[in-house]
Amino acid sequence: MAKNFKRYLVTSALPYANGPVHIGHLAGVYVPSDIYTRYLRLRGCDVLSICGSDEHGVPITIKAKREGITPQQVVDRYHAIIKKSFEDLGIAFDIYSRTSSDMHTQTASEFFRKLYDEGKFVERTSQQYYDEEAKMFLADRYIMGTCPKCGNERAYGDQCEACGSTLSPDELIEPHSTLSGSVPVKRDTKHWYLPLNDYEQMLREWILEGHKEWKSNVYGQCKSWLDGGLQPRAVSRDLDWGIPVPVEGAEGKVLYVWFDAPIGYISATKELTPDWEKYWKSEDTKLVHFIGKDNIVFHCIVFPSMLRAHGEYILPENVPSNEFLNLEGDKISTSRNWAVWLHEYLEDMPGKEDVLRYVLCANAPETKDNDFTWKDYQARNNNELVAVLGNFVNRALVLTKKYYDGVVPAAGSLTEYDRATIEELSQIKASLESNIENYRFREALKDAMNYARIGNKYLADSEPWKVVKTDAERVKTILNIALQITANIAIAIEPFMPFSAAKILRMLAVDHFEWDSLGAMSLIEAGHTIGTPELLFEKIEDETIQRQLDKLEATKAANAAAEVKAEPQKAECTFDDFQKMDIRVSTIVAAEKVAKTKKLLKLTVDTGIDTRTIVSGIAEHFTPEQLIGQQVLVLVNLAPRELKGILSQGMILMAEDATGALRLVQPSEPVKSGSMVG
Repeated sequence: MAKNFKRYLVTSALPYANGPVHIGHLAGVYVPSDIYTRYLRLRGCDVLSICGSDEHGVPITIKAKREGITPQQVVDRYHAIIKKSFEDLGIAFDIYSRTSSDMHTQTASEFFRKLYDEGKFVERTSQQYYDEEAKMFLADRYIMGTCPKCGNERAYGDQCEACGSTLSPDELIEPHSTLSGSVPVKRDTKHWYLPLNDYEQMLREWILEGHKEWKSNVYGQCKSWLDGGLQPRAVSRDLDWGIPVPVEGAEGKVLYVWFDAPIGYISATKELTPDWEKYWKSEDTKLVHFIGKDNIVFHCIVFPSMLRAHGEYILPENVPSNEFLNLEGDKISTSRNWAVWLHEYLEDMPGKEDVLRYVLCANAPETKDNDFTWKDYQARNNNELVAVLGNFVNRALVLTKKYYDGVVPAAGSLTEYDRATIEELSQIKASLESNIENYRFREALKDAMNYARIGNKYLADSEPWKVVKTDAERVKTILNIALQITANIAIAIEPFMPFSAAKILRMLAVDHFEWDSLGAMSLIEAGHTIGTPELLFEKIEDETIQRQLDKLEATKAANAAAEVKAEPQKAECTFDDFQKMDIRVSTIVAAEKVAKTKKLLKLTVDTGIDTRTIVSGIAEHFTPEQLIGQQVLVLVNLAPRELKGILSQGMILMAEDATGALRLVQPSEPVKSGSMVG
């Protein structure tokens, strides 16, 4: 490895416990983090993988208020869902803690108090929005108004989700409180600020001069922040949910979530081991933060400034961050439910944990935003995992079972082609290791898959199923080499697809292989008996994918319905005006299209008073057959009107749904024709 560290501390961004984890989180943070950690463990390194739920902050209080429950109930629910989802996907953290724990409260309070006692904070009194009805200061997310940049009327005080602009409450047009709907007023409030400008020179030297090897998106964003000049950043908030600010005169104030949350890495490590200090305070430790790109400023600017202000902690050696993953051409959005949620995927796709891990790594947004589509997911499974990796492993094992009853044959003399294949295989390891150690996981996965690609070509070229008829001894060598490649595959894919690696080991009847043995062609001894071959992966059929696409279409329709705004109220009418309308439950007894028109249907309707003809412009929404026998509401005393030579006597009442389709307005159960509505 590039530097000689004695130990590694790997942290993964704490997922926010106001909802489940989705594929965007996985592709950006947790799959890369797990690949890196598993690799280090296979190398025999002293490594800890740290994560936990981020359980404080305004979005959690908003969800609690909406659902009529406590913030603790919200975080308890989602902490359990997230923790189990990670476990089921094979994300192997050494600890998955939570920031509502006693250990975290103590650690964060002590951290704040040390900086406070040493005069590292600046106290400021400023004017902030206050809701006089709710009797509380409003965090940015509790303020809504019109975005000054795009006109979205539902922009929050910190961000407009329609155009993505970062905002402040003062920029909103006609701001109002989301709690009471009232217009907030400005009131004085005191808070503590960390003067980031005091650490600007340190950050410039540490990042811009000392870590030019960082990924360009991380380095570039850091440079942009530093070039723009850093300002003091608040570390407290006026809220009733969070860790109370541990000083006198701070009633009703809590630690701001972005001061509190990263300390969660420290508190989780303390919770895990009494030796936590050697991972956080020794220069022999390599600290690596895996984060999403929206967290770059906090992990590269804010948290390092906090650590340096404290004075006892090391700074990260690297902060690898991916770009965003989109879903079917649209930005993943938790508020719009436009996501593939991990816990739902695990229920819908049992046994396909490694398929998701593979697809998210192969299509990872490492250098630019990428798009997840279910068709690509299906293609990668069927064309790569089944046809390449699974096919090779299955052929190697099945042929050994068929020809030698599962006993590994001894290799004889090697041909030039054998030697060339072995040489090609021996060159993969260095590239695989370099790519993982430099956080190029997509390329590393290609390296791991190359063992199977080379193996497939070797079997296809060697044709043992044909050669066995003329040269049985040669086939022993071919299958010995094929089994050695299979063993190498089990090692190479373990960081990426741990369940599949374990399955290969079971089929080979081997407990484990050391990483250092990767590339060796003597991993399985002649005479060893392998286990029963099974399919490593299964083909995914179109119907399975269609169910997922239908699920997304239903979400899209629900979002469209939610976004439809009702038409403004019409001019006021009197009760006497309403009384003039005679609306009757009626039954459609016949229906036919009006010749030479696209929109008109001629309906024969039993109004209970009489049987009459009504011409209605609904032919694009209903077939005549759909309407016969339907009960509808008819305005029967509408003045007759001639349409296409047909006298229409009345109007059928309709409603338009979110998609623009017309729906019949009908009684909820059968009613006698002629019954009046009013």
